[in-house]
Amino acid sequence: MVNDVIEAVAALRDRERLGAMISVIDGPDVGSAVVVDCEDGAVTDAPAWLSEDILADARDLMDREESRALMYGDRRVFIDVVAPSPVMLVFGAGHIAQPLSLMARELGFRVVVADARGAWATEERFPHADQLIVAWPEQAFKEVTPDRRTFVVLLSHDMRFEEPVFRELHGKPIRYLGAMGSRRTHKLRVERLKGEGWTDDEIAAIHGPIGLDLKGRAPAETAVAILAEIIQVRYGAGTASPLRGTDVAIH
Repeated sequence: MVNDVIEAVAALRDRERLGAMISVIDGPDVGSAVVVDCEDGAVTDAPAWLSEDILADARDLMDREESRALMYGDRRVFIDVVAPSPVMLVFGAGHIAQPLSLMARELGFRVVVADARGAWATEERFPHADQLIVAWPEQAFKEVTPDRRTFVVLLSHDMRFEEPVFRELHGKPIRYLGAMGSRRTHKLRVERLKGEGWTDDEIAAIHGPIGLDLKGRAPAETAVAILAEIIQVRYGAGTASPLRGTDVAIH
């Protein structure tokens, strides 16, 4: 039984699947465990105590990449989420993209940088990127398929980049879409997208102008502001306000 659970967790990691190991840590059946795949359900024998309530909470925690111990009657159950590396897809290999790719890699993202300018998208400039795509967005999307674990960062508002990116992402269940540009640029973007059939909710999900207001100016400081917003979206919590003077949980 223990070996089955260990092998199932290893298989989730090897196949880069989102899942969880659910274990009873107190009460009846203590020590019993099951491994579930977010999409396929239980991948080891499902015990009698595995209720729909537990599975529903597990799916919610998997979506937020959060592990937690919860009580179900007289059982205390620990839901330990196993999550593959999320993908950060960066369009535009400019100066902000360099520190962004470095820091995103440190945060556990698989970083893909795409730019049609071969002089910019080079291994020398992006040694920390997992993948460099020297191509226009249409070609880049043939190599990377966006899904619910994809975070898209558009650092160029050149229409040759922007239009195909938004066209490809419309209706896709990605986790984050942030777009560089001034408030005026974003207002014009919104007007254009409405004309292309984007709903108010879809437009509201776009983070533009991108990032949190940290008042940074240097490329690395802008990258920090973008990553701070992405972290907040990734875990679906946090106020982005100072912790000083509050009683909320710390880190």
